Amino acid sequence: EPVVEADDSPAEEGMVRIPGGTFTMGSSDGYAHEAPRHEVKLEAFLIDTHEVTNEQFARFVEETGFVTEAEEWTWSIIFAPDDSPGQRVPGAEWWKRGDGATWRHPNGKGTDIVGLEQHPVVQVCWNDAVAYAAWAGKRLPTEAEWEYAARGGLKDSLYAWKGDFAPGGKQQANTWNGEFPIEDSGEDGYEGLAPVGQYDPNGYGLYDMSGNVWEWVEDWYGANYYSESPVENPKGP
Repeated sequence: EPVVEADDSPAEEGMVRIPGGTFTMGSSDGYAHEAPRHEVKLEAFLIDTHEVTNEQFARFVEETGFVTEAEEWTWSIIFAPDDSPGQRVPGAEWWKRGDGATWRHPNGKGTDIVGLEQHPVVQVCWNDAVAYAAWAGKRLPTEAEWEYAARGGLKDSLYAWKGDFAPGGKQQANTWNGEFPIEDSGEDGYEGLAPVGQYDPNGYGLYDMSGNVWEWVEDWYGANYYSESPVENPKGP
């Protein structure tokens, strides 16, 4: 979900304005690198309302001739929890090398994105995402901007919505339903990925800030960065 700096002009189509403000970033109940919780102050910015779709990325490739890194390598990592042969990723046996896996063939040879134009693009690395954002006249959000936007104005909420994981029994995001990684029951309406924008938006009008696919941010990773992060507009280690 690429962003641009906000000014007094109207938000671009497909983007929303996130007001500047202060929030508490991180979690004391998750992974070690999500702590300590710390105060962050951000300037206003604009952010896309949903993930970049296959259709949008295809337009970028058509206009620029861009070749992704997976296409250069001729393979990428795919989710394959079954017993099919292939080189596995140590420590995460449901991932394996997928020959021919690219954004056009997300699960390897024999797969394509026909009919999946509104699904989020996958098999793009950080460099690919940066190139797309630059072409669109934008940039990737910082981790702080992304988390602030994902919270949707809520304070100390575990999710990007109020209440429990599925308040009133209503699924709020596309997540794994069932025994991982054996079977995804599709209780949330989709087995595997969902088209963008299928669930209620958060308080800022943003979709899929939980679930569906992982999203890139601009920052480098630093395991201890939260302990030394500047208060204002942190940009990563």
